[in-house]
Amino acid sequence: MFRHVKKLQYTVRVSEPNPGLANLLLEQFGGPQGELAAAMRYFTQGLADEDIGRRDMLMDIATEELSHLEIIGSLVGMLNKGAKGELAEGTEKEGELYRSITGAGNDSHLTSILYGGGPALTNSGGVPWTAAYIDTIGEVTADLRSNVAAEARAKIIYERLINVTDDVGVKDALGFLMTREAAHQLSFEKALYAIRDNFPPGKLPPIEQYAHTYYNMSEGNEVRGSWNSDENFDYVADPQPAVDGGDGLASVVLSDQQQQSVEALATRTASDPLINPITGAEAGSKKST
Repeated sequence: MFRHVKKLQYTVRVSEPNPGLANLLLEQFGGPQGELAAAMRYFTQGLADEDIGRRDMLMDIATEELSHLEIIGSLVGMLNKGAKGELAEGTEKEGELYRSITGAGNDSHLTSILYGGGPALTNSGGVPWTAAYIDTIGEVTADLRSNVAAEARAKIIYERLINVTDDVGVKDALGFLMTREAAHQLSFEKALYAIRDNFPPGKLPPIEQYAHTYYNMSEGNEVRGSWNSDENFDYVADPQPAVDGGDGLASVVLSDQQQQSVEALATRTASDPLINPITGAEAGSKKST
């Protein structure tokens, strides 16, 4: 059950309208790293989780993300409020109005013209929100790791947004949202490591022969660290195909009829290496005239 509280989780104070900044903030409203995507990701995970404590955590964070969506939407609305009224009432001359909503090369006119200055479920480039942003796979250790990465990406977006505004109130609200991303990241990591057997993801064990092998697949000076150390991995400096000891070729067992059909196809479509045909491109080139 959800109930809406008519006050924001965090107070929004905007110094002055700024349609360009409002457009940038849409990245955290309807973008891939935004609050709606996060809310839907954790909400659907929580509904499916069999662990009572984890389900509670996921639903709490999903609901908070909806609160954050409301904060971002309110910021967008406040930053667009001046342009919204002017656009609706036509109080400025056409040229001045156009300049006020386009600003310094931004695309805020999309928000103003198409959505009347309200927060749209798009990213800052006008691309509509999509459920394809939700990368849940239904295996809790994989999903928690994905959640940690999602919170990290969202924090970085908030940092960048803070860096492009000097509006004290906006920076303050964005700082709160950025900080909550870090708090959620910690909760997800705690939940992940509270699972005793959290690596590797899933139930099936890795094939032991390859589970602790590092293949050096690039030529040149190789930097060695814990990620490819002899302590943690069997380091193969010059891997050769095939690492399983086979001939490295692909094969399939066919029936006699299937084999005959494949051979007939190969014969019918074979290229003759002795022929040097004149192509349409060559016939039309300057060299042929």
